[in-house]
This record gives sequence, C-alpha cells and structure tokens, in this order.
Amino acid sequence: MELNLCRDAEASGSLDTQSTDRSWVLADLEATRALGRWLVEQPDRPCLLMLEGPLGAGKTSLVQGIAAALGIDEPITSPTFALSQHYPQGSPPLVHLDLYRLEIPAAANDLFLQEEEEALSMGALLVVEWPERLSLPLPEAWTLTLAHRSDGGRRATLMR
Repeated sequence: MELNLCRDAEASGSLDTQSTDRSWVLADLEATRALGRWLVEQPDRPCLLMLEGPLGAGKTSLVQGIAAALGIDEPITSPTFALSQHYPQGSPPLVHLDLYRLEIPAAANDLFLQEEEEALSMGALLVVEWPERLSLPLPEAWTLTLAHRSDGGRRATLMR
C-alpha cells in the first residue's frame, strides 16, 4: 500500500475549503512531538504544513515528532542556516524548510517555490518554519501556530 500524503497539483484546489480549527495545551516538548506524530497519522493529513511561532516555541520539536511518525531515524535539527533539509528515507519523504533568515519576501518565495517543486516530485510532506516571510497565497496549507504559555508549556492551534 502506498502512502499518498500529498495530493497532485490538480486536486489541491478541489479540497474541502471548510476551515477546521483545533487547539491543544502542550505541557512539554514530548507533548509537542506527540502532536507532530498525531498530525501525520490523520487520514486527511497535510502535504503542506506551515509552522508559526516565536523562537523557542517548539517548531523543530514538532517536526521531530512528524519525522518519527514517518520512520525517519536521523537527528532532526532546525535548518536555519542550511535553509532546508531533505529526508528521503521517510515514508513519505520529508522536506523541512526554515525561512527565518530570509527577510525579503521575494527571496523567501523563490526558495519556497523551488522546495515545493522538489517536494511534489518526491511525494514529500513539506513543513515550513517562519511562513510569515512568504507573500504567496497558499490556501491548501495547514497552519499550526505555537505560542509560549506562562506556565512553561505551549498552546498549539491548527487551522486548515
């Protein structure tokens, strides 16, 4: 059985446009990783996931959970300096993009479009940190926002 996380380009515009918002309180990093695992275990899982939140909010920890659920066993670190990491051994593969250092929207858009094309050709899940750097409309994307809580935990809000 082949996992098809991503829909083909023609189908992406025909997905149900109804928004579904969910929120969680995440007590610690393990809960954040568990949410990442949960996301890819959903029957209607995303092929494009935008991760918003301040530095240290747990975006990379969430990607670690996603990677674990996809069967990726190599260490997952933030691609802040490399800008992107590809994990072709996942089932499906994973492309992890970090736009933090790209403050000019045109540069962020160009890199995103290149990585999106690569992810589509690989059948990969594309996860983007700092999507607020983009100026592209991406109605097919799921957006997960992570925010610090005063108790040391995090709040996660998913919009799709």
